Amino acid sequence: MSGTCPCGSTRTYQDCCAQYHQQITIPQTAEQLMRSRYSAFVRRLPQYLLATLHPSKRRPDELAQLEQAVAHGHWLGLQIISSRAGQADDLEGFVAFRARYSEAGSPALLEENSRFIKEKERWYYVDGEFPPMPLPGRNDPCWCESGKKFKKCHG
Repeated sequence: MSGTCPCGSTRTYQDCCAQYHQQITIPQTAEQLMRSRYSAFVRRLPQYLLATLHPSKRRPDELAQLEQAVAHGHWLGLQIISSRAGQADDLEGFVAFRARYSEAGSPALLEENSRFIKEKERWYYVDGEFPPMPLPGRNDPCWCESGKKFKKCHG
């Protein structure tokens, strides 16, 4: 469990998201929770994902759905686009991110504006919106970061 944390920080996993996954401490900001949830997908930790999902959003089959989700995706990188509010004293926070992944060998991109709320000193993921994704121009670099032009890759 050594190496750089999957969340994109420059810290080791043990010094970063592992402390949340192992319940040593809890995230103090919405962005910390976002990063720890991404790392939980990478590390295949559906129980953590369930525990950090707001209770009002949990369905009876939520754990089974999360188990399936972590089993099928291969996460390749996280980029935080913006983070507003969500500090220790706030009760609501927003984090916009891009996450690259592959599923069944095909590269994909998830972009979301996530909403978090804080209740009883604990941050929870509530929901997210998917912004419209404009396609790159024919001669622009492909969004999957293959190094090819869009028209030769996913165009």
